[in-house]
Amino acid sequence: MTAPTTEDRPAVRVRAGRRLLAQLAPYRVHLVAVALTGLVGVLAGTVAAPAVLGRATDVIFAGAVGAGYPPGLTAEEVVEREHAAGNHGVAEVLGTVDLVPGRGVDLAALGRLAAVLLALYAVAFVLSTVQERMAALVVRRVVFDLREAIAAKLTRLPVAYFDSYPRGELQSRLTNDVDNVQQALQKSVGVVFTKVFVIVGVLVMMFVISPLLAVVVLATLPLSGVVGAVIARRAERRYADQWAATGELAGHVEETYAGHQLVTVLGRRRQVVETFDECNERTFDSGLRGQVSSGAMEPAMLLVGNLTYILIAVVGALRVVSGSLSIGAVQAFAQYAGHFGNNAGMLAAVVGELQSGIASARRVYELLDAEEEEPDRPAAERLAPVRGRVVFDRVSFAYTPGVPVLTDVSFTVEPGQTVAVVGPTGAGKTTLANLLLRFHEPESGRILLDDTDIATLPRAEVRRATGLVLQDSWLFAGTIADNIAYGQADATRADVVAAARAARVDQFVRALPEGYDTVLGESAGISAGERQLVTVARAFVADPAILVLDEATSSVDSRSEVLLQRAMRSLRAGRTCFVIAHRLSTIRHADLILLLDGGRIVERGSHEQLVALDGAYARLYASHAPTP
Repeated sequence: MTAPTTEDRPAVRVRAGRRLLAQLAPYRVHLVAVALTGLVGVLAGTVAAPAVLGRATDVIFAGAVGAGYPPGLTAEEVVEREHAAGNHGVAEVLGTVDLVPGRGVDLAALGRLAAVLLALYAVAFVLSTVQERMAALVVRRVVFDLREAIAAKLTRLPVAYFDSYPRGELQSRLTNDVDNVQQALQKSVGVVFTKVFVIVGVLVMMFVISPLLAVVVLATLPLSGVVGAVIARRAERRYADQWAATGELAGHVEETYAGHQLVTVLGRRRQVVETFDECNERTFDSGLRGQVSSGAMEPAMLLVGNLTYILIAVVGALRVVSGSLSIGAVQAFAQYAGHFGNNAGMLAAVVGELQSGIASARRVYELLDAEEEEPDRPAAERLAPVRGRVVFDRVSFAYTPGVPVLTDVSFTVEPGQTVAVVGPTGAGKTTLANLLLRFHEPESGRILLDDTDIATLPRAEVRRATGLVLQDSWLFAGTIADNIAYGQADATRADVVAAARAARVDQFVRALPEGYDTVLGESAGISAGERQLVTVARAFVADPAILVLDEATSSVDSRSEVLLQRAMRSLRAGRTCFVIAHRLSTIRHADLILLLDGGRIVERGSHEQLVALDGAYARLYASHAPTP
């Protein structure tokens, strides 16, 4: 299986965007509430408020101008006087307001308008706050669902998937990409509703005030659309590069941390830092390009908006002079046009931010769409109590078609026997164990457990019957007791202690200040060998019929290895044991030794038989210079 790649095609981006929208579908009721609160808030604070403010402007203008005329005149008489004096433009402007000569500014009317304006803004504020909280809840739930889906998916993926690319890349998809999706949704859910409502609402009001000016504003939309589409497309590509580079950087950091001691001993710090700098530079460059691309959206929209303001000022002034509009109406229209341009720009900026979220969503969906482990057969058989007889019958396997790893492998292990699998690196030793555990399926041949083809058995039953101890001692954050009990969900403290004693770890655990309640990772002072023995105890507490030790003693010190060998000798009675090791001195007492080379069994037999054969095993054994 190859590592997943992030395609950069418009169709792929569209599908990712649609799937991200589909994540919101279960919360449609909440989204309707978000939309309604946004709609009412927009009607109050953005649609109604400018109209009230424009009316207040007309009241102030009419009062200020009216105070300069003698009381007792009517508005019509004032207009006629101005026409008679040749001030036709002034007369047209005065004809657009409620002029009362000699009265001055109507403070009572102005106060009422101010009170209405404050009430509208207060309603808009409250509803905006409520909308933001509801939108945040929806986003949190969507991201929670996404993480749940990922966690469930990981349990259904085959082992080959995790072998296909660095763990840091997977961690980046689980953390960075999901977090980025959350940030993108936080900036868009609710905001999109509000901006769309504002744009529609103010557009209606602009047509109500002046269809001509509204058409002037709309004439600039094609330019805005073209500019926005170009910037958004470029930003999405840049963000896709950024998150891919982030995954590469995370993988490098994870590998460096895991091999820190080796890096230090071999003096490779400078090379590690140089590689980190290269990865970091790519992450920086791609992130900067993405930020610059999406950041260009708002300035571009503001530039178009300023062009719109110039057109409004010119055409609006002509309409006022002609008497078609009042100054307050033009002022209100300018506010609406400002809201229209600003919110269109903000909406475009949100779209730009969404490109980053969609780029991350694509990477997450690639994980969710990955091919899962083949399900068990519908009529899968069930095992009676497992005896532990294992038969490999002409088994062949290849990770890559045409490049065999195992070829025509056949052998039989009786219950209670110990079989050791040895051979050079790449001979197929670990692959053999993986096939037994059904991490992979043979290309041909059969593997029988108690005379039953394991392909007909549920994977859970096969794995439950098999204990596994790996070369790397995997322990999770928790107590020693919890780590040992991990091998059996219902294990009691007595079971844990018994397994620890069998694995020869009880003595050193009891010497710790907190004993079995010692939390690993908190200066517990546990050596690598002791950690390995804890993993062995974990396998023992499960009491499996079959035990697989994959290089289990290769990473422990000599004392721990002796303890482990003693534990194995006392516990292998009644168990079928597979031991995969390079140190041949640890397998001298195995009932059967299989020497693999090039994916084939080239020699088989007991230690004495193979040494007497004086073949490849004898030469390999001699090269290790074992101690008698």
